[in-house]
Amino acid sequence: MISRNMTIKIPSGLEARPVALLVQVASQYESKIQVVAGDKKINAKSIMGMMSLGLAEGEDLTVIADGDDEQTAIDHIERYLSTK
Repeated sequence: MISRNMTIKIPSGLEARPVALLVQVASQYESKIQVVAGDKKINAKSIMGMMSLGLAEGEDLTVIADGDDEQTAIDHIERYLSTK
């Protein structure tokens, strides 16, 4: 299991379309992937869960990945969240 702190750099933050794309990215991997923001821990493969976070550009979160492809998954998610 690995975790990494990240900052959202997507200008619109995690609204509907960026969340849908993030869920698609996370769903490509077999690892269990969770996003922690504040006191919430959400399955990154759940579109409704991710929408409930309502994170804006510049906010910080932690991504936790656990599984055989965890490193690749967390790298891909970080690359996506760093897209401007």
